[in-house]
Amino acid sequence: MPSYVYRGFTREDLDVAYDNTHAVLESSAILEGFVVRSEKLAFAFAETMNIPYGEAPRESLDYFPGAHGAPLLVFIHGGYWQMRNKDTFRFLAQGPLALGFHVASIGYTLAPEMPLAGIVGEVRLAVEWLHKNASKFGADTSRIYTSGWSAGAHLAVSVLDMPNVQGALAVSGIYDLEPISRSYLNEALQLLPQDVLQLSPMRVPCVRKPVAVACGVNELPELRRQSLEFAMLRARERIPGSFIELDGKNHFSILEELEKPNGSLTLMLKILADA
Repeated sequence: MPSYVYRGFTREDLDVAYDNTHAVLESSAILEGFVVRSEKLAFAFAETMNIPYGEAPRESLDYFPGAHGAPLLVFIHGGYWQMRNKDTFRFLAQGPLALGFHVASIGYTLAPEMPLAGIVGEVRLAVEWLHKNASKFGADTSRIYTSGWSAGAHLAVSVLDMPNVQGALAVSGIYDLEPISRSYLNEALQLLPQDVLQLSPMRVPCVRKPVAVACGVNELPELRRQSLEFAMLRARERIPGSFIELDGKNHFSILEELEKPNGSLTLMLKILADA
């Protein structure tokens, strides 16, 4: 008889249900393209790459100055809190920059070196640093918006309670950690039941600030479910925000919609900041 660990999933089924890399056959090629485009953009902003916001090796950020007095977008990379780095995702600044936004892309220490609560703490530290220092680059630090992809979306909405954060753009995110805690991903994360309760955006009181939630139609069903249920939870509480599923987009290709000045995610960000 099958041994179910979560919502009718066996451990093996759950592992597959959250394995984005194997679900998207071309993911390696897509990521290689991200790296190439990110290196090109980093060359143009070489003086403001890898700025330390803390003392740990990965506690640094990349800053892309925008128009004087414009809002600041803080982007947080994904990788299930245990993979990837900010350098791969520098290319995403191009869309917001074209609309005048300042953009900061932050790094953080990965699990298992850092527990998830500590990672959230590092994101808070980065946002605090930006609130104190981004005005030097011309940003309006009273209008900071967070954004993240995959695990980064979890981190982006986890710091909504900070007074200088006005809203979030959450892309293909994880908002309930229970299935993560029961899958292969927990080997590095080592989430305990109290972590699931305290660090899941769907299990703590919602911060009443606008969140734009997005995912791709071609994503894994569990990722789509998490995005929809998170958006519905906030809608039931009558919190401003939006939800969209993008046709033809998978867990990786969806990011191209933030890279493009007229991309769906870039426009969602503009609407969020104009509200």
